[in-house]
Amino acid sequence: MKNFAIYRIYRIVWMSIKFFVQVMFFQRRYKGRFTPIVNLKWEKLVTKQAKEYKKTALQLGGLMIKVGQFLSTRADIMPPSFIEELEGLTDRVPSVPKEQAMDVLKEEWNAELDDFVSNLSEQPVASASIGEVYKGTLKNGETVAIKIQRPGIERIIRIDFRAMKIVIWLVRHFTKFSKQLDFNLLYKEMVNTIAPELNFLQELQNGRNFSNRYGHLKGIRFPVYYDEFSTRRVLVMEWIEGSRISDIAYLETHQLDRSSITKRLFLLFLEQVLEGGEFHADPHAGNILIQADGTIVLIDFGMVGSITKEQSQSIVKVVEGIIFSQYDQVLDGLEELQFLLPEANRTLLADAIARLVSAYESNELKEMDNFVVERLLTDLKEIVRTQPVQLPAEFAFFGRAISTLVGVLYILDPNVDLLALGKPRILEWTTSKAIGGEKVNFSAANLLKLGKKGLLPLRKISTFLEEPTKMREYMQKRDEQILTHQLKLQSRLFSGISMMIGLTTFFVGLGIHNQTLMIYASLIFVVAGWMFRKK
Repeated sequence: MKNFAIYRIYRIVWMSIKFFVQVMFFQRRYKGRFTPIVNLKWEKLVTKQAKEYKKTALQLGGLMIKVGQFLSTRADIMPPSFIEELEGLTDRVPSVPKEQAMDVLKEEWNAELDDFVSNLSEQPVASASIGEVYKGTLKNGETVAIKIQRPGIERIIRIDFRAMKIVIWLVRHFTKFSKQLDFNLLYKEMVNTIAPELNFLQELQNGRNFSNRYGHLKGIRFPVYYDEFSTRRVLVMEWIEGSRISDIAYLETHQLDRSSITKRLFLLFLEQVLEGGEFHADPHAGNILIQADGTIVLIDFGMVGSITKEQSQSIVKVVEGIIFSQYDQVLDGLEELQFLLPEANRTLLADAIARLVSAYESNELKEMDNFVVERLLTDLKEIVRTQPVQLPAEFAFFGRAISTLVGVLYILDPNVDLLALGKPRILEWTTSKAIGGEKVNFSAANLLKLGKKGLLPLRKISTFLEEPTKMREYMQKRDEQILTHQLKLQSRLFSGISMMIGLTTFFVGLGIHNQTLMIYASLIFVVAGWMFRKK
């Protein structure tokens, strides 16, 4: 039944309507009076909804899995209990019978399996919403991972997108979520990001692009792909031994430095933000492997997003503001990224950011008691709810990627300081761009602060800063010379006119026999003449 369009659309839309009605009646009953007892009832309701969603998603598969993965990272709009229930949708998707997967493989290769592979694992080693991965051996003896698309998944995804259109229409007209998110743009972003996953040849190209861009980084590895065996629905790549990066027992067994791994993984994704362009939009633990020697292997490039250079600049602007406690600049960057609308209360938001950053930097979030932490987070949630703060649709998957990655980083190193890890690389990147003549957001004052603290070489900073200073000095000197010349001309003109007036007055005094007038006229003529020659 789950393959029939009407059935799928009915299940998805009916579940959504039921959730909306339940929330509406709850809000109408309690009218915002969120006492501890009401909070418990709310948590019970959303937990029940999350369990039902997860059950439905695992039964139907397709886009429901992807949407569930997306919602599980949206702590800004989904309650914690809902998110906790949805955990596991990433890697607990039931597999299809092997016979069906093999039929897809033979159809794509247009040959029997024995013509290309000597053996194949009995069960998939990984099972996701779009495809499953089997371990196999090619005829030449090379061990490979063979990713096979689920049978009929393209048709299922198309049906689910139609159901999502109906659900989004309901959300826009009957919920308040539309005030913080443009759901039409979100739908478009979902199509642009998820639809390419159905073309494994696109994933192959994405993987090679990432390898070309970041393959030079120390301790980072990307798989090699086999064009001759890959098609739109089958992807063949080298088999890489390793474990999920979140496998703490594996890390301890091989005595791997978790802090070092955390730093390398963080910097790998930071590069994707700084340089703009494509970023890995699905960096969950199952897509990041760790080898016995500590090498990080990034796999599965089906879901890839993009950041423009302008957006990258604004993100750096936000980071700079946080580093230097310039929260107006943080808000400027958020406005440029369209996270914050112009009519927002900037004073209130700047104070909230300052409190959060201060708590983070001083470790107060770990040391404060639960009541104080809960109060701080409650205040922040209230600000987000009441202020014109939104998530631009084009950042929906970027936000999901960041949230997913941060979760992995904190599993690796619960004490990781992301600001401390990112600061040196961000400053290095910004300085190099500035010296290269590109427009950057870092101010001269902030660069000098870093130089004095020894975080950046002062010689490079001074060289960068002296160029605009010299230009300003030259322009100022040139303007002063022009002004001096103009004043000199005006003074000579005034002196000449004064001489003419003195001479004319002398002859008038001579004509009327006024000796006093003749004396004053003579003095004016002499003084004006002296000034004229002086100029």
